[in-house]
Amino acid sequence: METIDIVILGAGIAGLGAALRARELNRQAVVFEARARAGGLLDNFTVDGFRFDHAVHLSFANEPEVRAIFDRTPYLTHPADSYCWDDGYWLKHPVQNNLYPLPPQQRVDLIKSFLARPERLAGDDYASWLRHQYGDAIAERYPLRYTQKYWAVPAERLSTTWIGNRMRRAELDEILFGSLTGDTPNTYYTKEMRYPRAGGYKAFIQPLLDATDIRLGHAATHIDTAARTVTFANGTTVRYGTLVSTLPLPLLVELAQDVPEDIRQAGAALRATSIDLISVGFDKPLVKDLWFYIYDEDIAASRAYSPSVKSPENAPPGCSSLQFEVYSYGTGSAHDPVALKDNTVAALGKMGIATADDIVVLDHRRLPYGNVIFEHGMEGRRDRVRAWATEAGIATCGRFGEWDYLWSNQSLLSGYRALA
Repeated sequence: METIDIVILGAGIAGLGAALRARELNRQAVVFEARARAGGLLDNFTVDGFRFDHAVHLSFANEPEVRAIFDRTPYLTHPADSYCWDDGYWLKHPVQNNLYPLPPQQRVDLIKSFLARPERLAGDDYASWLRHQYGDAIAERYPLRYTQKYWAVPAERLSTTWIGNRMRRAELDEILFGSLTGDTPNTYYTKEMRYPRAGGYKAFIQPLLDATDIRLGHAATHIDTAARTVTFANGTTVRYGTLVSTLPLPLLVELAQDVPEDIRQAGAALRATSIDLISVGFDKPLVKDLWFYIYDEDIAASRAYSPSVKSPENAPPGCSSLQFEVYSYGTGSAHDPVALKDNTVAALGKMGIATADDIVVLDHRRLPYGNVIFEHGMEGRRDRVRAWATEAGIATCGRFGEWDYLWSNQSLLSGYRALA
């Protein structure tokens, strides 16, 4: 049986970050990846000359450690301008600050509701926070609808611990100004987005991939923390000195032996969304916007973004592309792939973007893990599982190893910091 100083499970960005730190410490590290390709959520795929990432990826990292890696790859920069589709109207993001395209009476009603918003939070849930921030009318027309589409649960079931700077807090001056003119400033939490010139988002981590010992096709099936061994589906078993796991916490407790029953139940109760990706290639340059949000309930996707705008290298010359995200509760999809494709084609027509005749690629595929769902009590369950893992000698890191809302730069640092 082979003995390896540091065994890292998962060749996504967090696992690569852990391997980077191991090299700095002059320690042997091997990354084991279940799939036939490395990169995890930062990987991509190509269909008839169109490249699509595994969901939306744009970098606004400002940490020197991350930029030192990402900036080795030539990149393009984009302003962080995005739009929202709502029942026949295109509005700039965030919608509450850009109501100008709406009919005057709708603007008046939304602002009056904002002025009458509750002075105090009615509860500790996300729905109460939204009503307190925006008033009932804005909350019900926009973020409450979007929450159901993006998080796949009603806002009442979510806590508020994940919000941070991801939601623009409501300011009366901004709302009034944006109701009177379309010439509004960008209030997004970052001003610039970066994306590789070639190779998709994965190109940012190619230096790490090139420097790391990665063994593909190794899906972990059994972890024995007492014997300090990991067994894989291909029959290989290795002994480790240190184990770093980027696996989703629910999967980790399934694989590990001698897990206390309360920990196993806590892990099984952690929920994430899965993502159905509908990737569309057009035979002409139809797309100009980097990304946009979709509020209409009859459109399955919650948001879409353009690989060809991110980089022209992502599409054949003279063509363009969009990718739509559809979320489901849990690791399985609630949708039929054929129906999703039909829904996407209808949405393109409804939004005035394209017709069926413009489409040359229409691809569906599913990612079992998209975003951690911050249901009430989740943090307590997560923390118990991570405390057990630490006691068992397993360092957990990354979006699903920490079980947190981490961007790619944060996931890289999570893996890097997993090794002391």
